Amino acid sequence: MDWTHYRFLSLWPLPAPSPVVYDALERAEDYPRWWPQVSAVTRLDDTTGVITIRSVLPYDMTFTARETRRDPAAGVLEVALSGDIDGRARWTVTPHGSGSLARYDQVVDVNKPLLRRLALPGRPVFRANHRLMMRAGRRGLLRHLEAV
Repeated sequence: MDWTHYRFLSLWPLPAPSPVVYDALERAEDYPRWWPQVSAVTRLDDTTGVITIRSVLPYDMTFTARETRRDPAAGVLEVALSGDIDGRARWTVTPHGSGSLARYDQVVDVNKPLLRRLALPGRPVFRANHRLMMRAGRRGLLRHLEAV
């Protein structure tokens, strides 16, 4: 098993209609306003940006996200990731009851040297760190959507 390879799945049931949620998620440059763990998003061009994140553990991760698919009709946003992590991430936003469901799928390999060295003993902690970040992101998006 490659201890530096991760698959994550997060499901965010949200009370807002799927087009509203999709609109918020496609504006990555706004993430730092509502997602506390996203400390910076710097646009490089129309499809690429550099993102810096930090969750509970005291380390930053910086990576480039390059859009590979933007499909509002299907509710899909997908990016290729490179830098401290390599891989892909995908939001899929669909109607769900009277609101929507935002599904986040991420498959990545960790490149950051410290995290690679601590891959085996740190794996459960790194996974918990990701869960905490995603939980905070959902709460932040809920507040953001209420203000819209």
